[in-house]
Amino acid sequence: MSLYIRDDYDRALGSWPGVTVEDLWEARIAKVGGKVFCLLSDEAPHRVVFKCGETSFDLLTELEGISQAPYFAKRHWVQVFEGSPLSEDELLAYVQRSFALVAKGLTRKLRSELGIADDLGI
Repeated sequence: MSLYIRDDYDRALGSWPGVTVEDLWEARIAKVGGKVFCLLSDEAPHRVVFKCGETSFDLLTELEGISQAPYFAKRHWVQVFEGSPLSEDELLAYVQRSFALVAKGLTRKLRSELGIADDLGI
């Protein structure tokens, strides 16, 4: 499985509660409750863009192949290019954290309607 492959991206992220996946901005966009938490670029070089916490942002942007995401950087978003030092498991864990960070910002009522647990592990 690789999040850089559209079908794998859709299968992995689309199975999470409340997630919708659509094409927008020349990318494959994953949303929870209507809020973006991850993007997969349509064009090479392929990259995955996601939200992270301040500490993760500082650590990740020091690595080769990872940088501030354009248009999102002020909100601690990074872009991870295919071939970065992150393993697939690490990348998926960061994307799951992005999902949790964004879902946490939804109302409790909406999270409940979407089947998202109150304890998001963040």
